[in-house]
Amino acid sequence: MEKRIQNASVTVDASLGHCFVNGLEHRDATAIFNCLRAYAAIDNTKSAEEIFRVTVVAPLIQKIIPHGSSAVVAGSFGDGLENDYQLIKEFIDKDCKFLLEISSAENSGLHVFDFLANSILKEVLSAIQKGKPGAFSPGRPTEFLKNYKSSLDFLAFLEGYCPSRSAVAKFRSEAIYTEFMKQWNIGVYFSLRFQEIAGSLDSVLTTSSLVPVQNSDAGEANYQGLTLKQSVTLLESLRSCWREDVLVLSCSDRFLRLSLQLLSRYSSWLSSGLTARKNHNTSTSPGCEWAVSAVIDDFIFVIHDIRYLEEQVHGDYLQHVLQLLSSCSPDVLESIRQSILLSGQSLKSVEPLVIKAVVESLVEKSVEDLRQMKGITATYRMTNKPLPVRHSPYISGVLRPLKAFLGGERATRYLVSETRNEILLCAATEITDRYYELAADLVSVARKTESSLQKIRQSAQRRAGASSDILDNNVSDTDKICMQLFLDIQEYARNLSALGVEAANIASYRSLWQCVAPADRQNTINL
Repeated sequence: MEKRIQNASVTVDASLGHCFVNGLEHRDATAIFNCLRAYAAIDNTKSAEEIFRVTVVAPLIQKIIPHGSSAVVAGSFGDGLENDYQLIKEFIDKDCKFLLEISSAENSGLHVFDFLANSILKEVLSAIQKGKPGAFSPGRPTEFLKNYKSSLDFLAFLEGYCPSRSAVAKFRSEAIYTEFMKQWNIGVYFSLRFQEIAGSLDSVLTTSSLVPVQNSDAGEANYQGLTLKQSVTLLESLRSCWREDVLVLSCSDRFLRLSLQLLSRYSSWLSSGLTARKNHNTSTSPGCEWAVSAVIDDFIFVIHDIRYLEEQVHGDYLQHVLQLLSSCSPDVLESIRQSILLSGQSLKSVEPLVIKAVVESLVEKSVEDLRQMKGITATYRMTNKPLPVRHSPYISGVLRPLKAFLGGERATRYLVSETRNEILLCAATEITDRYYELAADLVSVARKTESSLQKIRQSAQRRAGASSDILDNNVSDTDKICMQLFLDIQEYARNLSALGVEAANIASYRSLWQCVAPADRQNTINL
């Protein structure tokens, strides 16, 4: 009995299949409908889907994406799929639509069939795997992304034939749909993009010096606001994460994380270099040498680029990212906004470190001239020279480095007035601090020496029986040294005033004045 049932089943399948093929060839809607009802009744939808795939879909797909021993008929070259999908869409509209409409008709009882997945998509996947296997390879990221987006568009096209949301859900739940999506290894694609984007930034950040844009291959016209190749590369890398030919929306969280890592890498590059410079570490790790070898004017570029990048990140860049991800919930968008703003602020936090490095360099140059005040002691100690009446020559050079820096073409062009004023005030304050330290030390030593010499003279006079008051009214060497310093700090204050800084407003200058000014002038700073 069982064998007879099997034989009968085979006979029914064969007859039904022959009838279905005949109906497809002649586009006989009634025959097709009855055949499909019969397939549904005997719960053999797979056979109908397979017959439609082999009879109608496969021959035409084979012409569009030839494989095996077939000759190239449709002129499909390379591994690109966009044109192929366009031809397939036209084929579906022309040769498959009639069956899809029959099977999806309302109250037809034929919704158990899924010709979209098990006939059309199945054959398309097979044809690509055999005819264009390279289309699935993420090894060529740009071509891979084009094919992936074209494939998503093709799936959306197929879903357009689904009569309801439940039909779309059923289509997406089919095993062949899952298998098709598995062909697109987005994880590997992102890894390659990560290496490409992060690698380009890392390679330029490990160079031993800063590279001005005009001396690099970067397109200066596209980044007129930036001055260093390192900064240009950062901005290019940040924008690359969200370019249409790079971004995969399903991986937007990864690209966001990459963006934040790029900003962090740039900030770390700046801060580690500045630390190496401060510690005078010549045997630094790759990426820190730039700061050790940089001249002071180079930091103008750094300060300018930090400000420009921060404006970009907090402005156009942030808005562009939020616009691309506008389909996310408000809470998610706010989280994205805060994370980008925080990264921009971390970049901004490096600016004071750069300004400090500039100030330290300027102060060191000025101190070289200040150290010449030691010669004042030799000039007046036991030389019987008269009281000085003019300032020392070294004074004219103390503020020269600061004036030259702020008045230079680069600072005038690239530093905003706020930053220039900050550098001016910080440098003037620290130079004055150092001036006071050196002068106070010199005066202290002079007074101690004067006291010792006075005791020796008095002792000698007592032994000789001479009066100890003979020299009491004479001007001491220490008085001459203090007078010379007094004249010097007045000229120094005038030079500061010429730069726009009032010396009297600097605490250390007031201390310096009281240290060297005559007793009758210590309470009032008057130049």
